Amino acid sequence: MHEAKSRLSELVELARQGRRVIIARSGVPVADIVPQREPVVRRTGGQWRGRARIAPDFDAPMPDVEELFGT
Repeated sequence: MHEAKSRLSELVELARQGRRVIIARSGVPVADIVPQREPVVRRTGGQWRGRARIAPDFDAPMPDVEELFGT
């Protein structure tokens, strides 16, 4: 634990580089320093509204393609 305190900057740099650092007290692991993950950015829809269209027969059966798949 004392060594971790004196080398904290070095250990944080290792975590920043993607490494997992385990800190132990008397040989027993007690804490991890892990890299911070980038926050998940939720996507929102609607950016293409009014700019793209889907044909009315988009999902209509296609006999030539169905024949290729044997259906």
